[in-house]
Amino acid sequence: MNVLESILSRRSTRSYQSLPVEQEKLEKILEAGRCAPSGGNNQTAHFLVIQKEDVLKKLVELVQNAFAKMEVYDGMYKSIRNSILQSKKGNYVFHYNAPVLIVVANQKDYGNNMADTACAVENMMLEANDLDLGSCWINQLRWLNEDPTLVAYLKELGMQTDERVYASVAIGYPETVDGLPLRKALERKGNKVTWIL
Repeated sequence: MNVLESILSRRSTRSYQSLPVEQEKLEKILEAGRCAPSGGNNQTAHFLVIQKEDVLKKLVELVQNAFAKMEVYDGMYKSIRNSILQSKKGNYVFHYNAPVLIVVANQKDYGNNMADTACAVENMMLEANDLDLGSCWINQLRWLNEDPTLVAYLKELGMQTDERVYASVAIGYPETVDGLPLRKALERKGNKVTWIL
């Protein structure tokens, strides 16, 4: 598929098979992320590719514990509110049981940390779609990127002291009848365009 086809057909996958993702495919996805544009060509993104089941389980536990301690309030962003409420109930799996979670950290005092990370994650999701894999942007680790327990654990995994998580992406084979991502184009209801000619 060409680039525009990959963009138009990419959808978030929130249910995955337990099948491992081939190393060759992961390397292509990471190459797409590593070749994303970055401010001043600084290339400061740090990709932590987590496939180890006990590490994923530990992250799930830490994320659930952190959100369960929070309280919801009026006007709170809907997804954070849902994360808190689900965590208080227990069994909250923020990465949808994907067999791969790519955590993207960047320097916390770098002005383009979020923008560079966003470009890298989008590239990886488009490449995953092209490889018939599902993907989903994951925000929970970013929302908790100053939680001391979570930061300490991520440092054990290789995140540097001056880094924080700015996005993650779940990757795996979708739990669909044919094992392929859902690719139905969705109507555009927003993202206004104003032409100045």
